[in-house]
Amino acid sequence: MLGFIIKGLIRDHHRSLFPLMIISFGVMLTTFMYGYSTGAFEGMKSTSAKLGAGHVKVMTKKYAEISNQVPNDFAVINTDKVLKSLNKLQGVDWVRRIKFGGLLDIPDENGETKTQGPFVGMGIDILGENSSEVSRMDLEKILQEGRLPTKSGEVLVAQALANKLKVKLGETATIIGSTASGGMAIYSFIVTGFIKYGIPALDRNLLIADITDTQYALNMDNSAGEILGFFKDDLYNDEFAEKIKTDFAKYSSMHGNELTILSLLDQDGLREYLNVEYIGIGILMGVFLLIMIVVLWNTGLMAGIRRYGEIGVRLAMGESKGELVRYMVYESVVIGVVGSFIGASLGTLACLYLKEVGIDMSDMMEASSVLISPIMRANVTFFGFLIGFIPGILAVVLGTMLAGIGIYQRN
Repeated sequence: MLGFIIKGLIRDHHRSLFPLMIISFGVMLTTFMYGYSTGAFEGMKSTSAKLGAGHVKVMTKKYAEISNQVPNDFAVINTDKVLKSLNKLQGVDWVRRIKFGGLLDIPDENGETKTQGPFVGMGIDILGENSSEVSRMDLEKILQEGRLPTKSGEVLVAQALANKLKVKLGETATIIGSTASGGMAIYSFIVTGFIKYGIPALDRNLLIADITDTQYALNMDNSAGEILGFFKDDLYNDEFAEKIKTDFAKYSSMHGNELTILSLLDQDGLREYLNVEYIGIGILMGVFLLIMIVVLWNTGLMAGIRRYGEIGVRLAMGESKGELVRYMVYESVVIGVVGSFIGASLGTLACLYLKEVGIDMSDMMEASSVLISPIMRANVTFFGFLIGFIPGILAVVLGTMLAGIGIYQRN
C-alpha cells in the first residue's frame, strides 16, 4: 500500500506538490519560531544567572525582602562557615558576591576632583586561586582595552562610564559610598581595563572589583551580600533547583534560620514572564496550524474536483466511500511526513545559522534596563526538530478529512 501511494504521488505531482510546499513552509516557520523563542529565553536565563541571580541564590531573609535596594547591612556574615555547609549540597558551585553603589571620583594631577559620576559596583572573586568567576563573567571576552586585575587595588570600569568621566588606563578612581555599618566608604583603585557587555543597563555605569577589596572597602570582612550557586553543567534545571531548595532547609537551621534561598525563576518575576511567553508560543503555533488546515482543506477540495472522474470510477468499481477516504488520508500522511521533514530540516538549518551568528538588537535596547544580551541566538534541539511534525501532519490530515466529506455526498 505504501509503495503504491508513493508511486502515485510521484507520477502525479499535481496531488502532492502544492500541499508539500504549504506544509514545508509552515513547518519551517514553526521550527524556526520555536528555536528562536526558546533560544531567546535560554539567553535571558543564562544572562540573568551569570550577572546577578545565579541558578540559586542564598541571602538573609531581611536582605531578600528589599534586595533591589542592595542592603549590605543585612549581608550574610561568617560566609566561610556558610559555604562549608553549602558545599555539602552536591552539583553546585557556590560563589560570594557583593553589589554596591555610590559615586566614582576621578582626581586630577593635584588630587582634586576632576569628574564624578554614579556607578553600580560588583565585587566578585577575580584574584582567587582556581576561581571560576573570570570565565563565568566572560571578563576576557568583554575586555575592550587594558588588562584584567592581577593584584589587590585594581578595578575594571565600563567603557561608557570611563568615557563619560574621562578616565584613562592606569589612573586612580576613588569610590565614595557607605559601608555595611552605615559609615562612609572611601577607597581608591587603579583602573586597569575597560569592559563592555553590550547590555545598556550594565554598560552605562558598571564597575567590577575583586571581592576582597570590596569587603575591605565596605567593612564587610568575611561577609557577602549574596551567595550564588551555579550548577555544574552551567545549565539551569528547575527540578534540580527545587531539590537544592529542599535540601537547603536541612542546613539553614545551622545558621539560626536567618538565611533563605531562591531559584533563578523565583527572582524578578522571571517564572511568570516565561510562562506568559510559552503560552504565546503555543498560541502562535495554534494559529499556524489553523491557517494550514484551512489552506489544505481548500487544496483538498480542489483536488477532489480535479479527481472527480477518478473518484467516480473507483466508487463505480465497488470501492467503498470509507476505503476511499482512508486511502486519501494515507496519501496525506505520506505528504505530511515528507513535507514536515523538509520544513523541519530547513527550519533547523536557519536556527543553526542564527545560533552561530545571532541577531544584534543593540539599537533597539539602548534605553533598556533589562539584563539580557542584545545578541539574540536560536536554540537547536532534537525536540525543536520534531515539534514541527505536529502541525505538519495534523494539518494535512484534518484538511483532507474535511475535504473528504464531499465523497460521502457522491452517488
